[in-house]
Amino acid sequence: MAHRGGKSWGRWQHEHLRGGHRSSSARTRWWSGETERWEITARIERFIEPALLLMLRDTEMHGYELADALDSLNPDERVDLGNLYRLLRSLEEEELVTSTWRDDLPGRAKRTYRLTAKGAEVLAAWAEALERAESTVAGFLRRYHRPPAG
Repeated sequence: MAHRGGKSWGRWQHEHLRGGHRSSSARTRWWSGETERWEITARIERFIEPALLLMLRDTEMHGYELADALDSLNPDERVDLGNLYRLLRSLEEEELVTSTWRDDLPGRAKRTYRLTAKGAEVLAAWAEALERAESTVAGFLRRYHRPPAG
């Protein structure tokens, strides 16, 4: 087992876990003592923003609908509703989305969100950035799957 500063990596990692979760740092790689293997989360930073804009491109939606739709795009990472509503407020302040209170929907009144023209421009820029990232990842995987040189 690898060592880090005199401690086994597993012990070092264990000391940096809180309540069974990884430390609050942005690490995407950790050793799991339970599975005895490296665990990796290949994250796209702030992926929730383009996913949210994409959902709103297609139709006006309220928060719970958005949370369910986002879960379908990224089932491994459940959306926290508090964070979702904070992001929606932020996007509204930036004029990327607009909201309307609707009482014509089933149940109590709901705030629904819709993409603005400015939001559509940001969504297009996200799509371009994600296409570049996809190309980078594809190049990495092609090289990884190639037999080692030497």
